[in-house]
Amino acid sequence: MAETVSITITQKQNYQFMVDFGEVIPDLLADEPAPLGKGEGPSPNHMLLAAVANCLSASLLFSLQKFKQDAGGITTRATCVVDRNDRNRLRIQHIDVAIQLGNKGAQLNHLDRILGQFEDFCTVTQSVQAGIPVKISVIDGNGVSLK
Repeated sequence: MAETVSITITQKQNYQFMVDFGEVIPDLLADEPAPLGKGEGPSPNHMLLAAVANCLSASLLFSLQKFKQDAGGITTRATCVVDRNDRNRLRIQHIDVAIQLGNKGAQLNHLDRILGQFEDFCTVTQSVQAGIPVKISVIDGNGVSLK
C-alpha cells in the first residue's frame, strides 16, 4: 500500500526556511551555514544525514526486536564528504554511518541474521544509495566491529 508523505517549507529570511511537518510535529528552522546563511538550524546536508542515520538506527532496532534482543541503547554517527563534481557543483560524495550498540555482540542471539537484514528495512538509506554510496558499520558496546 502506497503512502504519501508531505512537508511544507516556507522562507523565513535569506537562507532560513521553516519546515512544517504537519499538525503533530513541531516546526523546524533550517538554515545554510555561513557565508550564505547564519547556521541557526540544520542545513539540508545535516537533514539528509539525520534521515539516513535515524532510519538505519530504527531499522536495526526493529530487526533486534523481531528476535527479542536488547541493543542496550543505540548511538549512530553519520558523516558525509561534500566536494565538487565534474561540473564544479557541490555534491555529497559518500556517507559513512557508524552504529554503536550499548550491549556486547556476544550477548545478542541471531546477530548474523539481524545484521544481514536490517539495512534492507531502511527506506531512506535504500533510496539514497541509488545515488550516493553509503558505508555502514556496526560496533558493539566493547568497540568490537560486528559489521
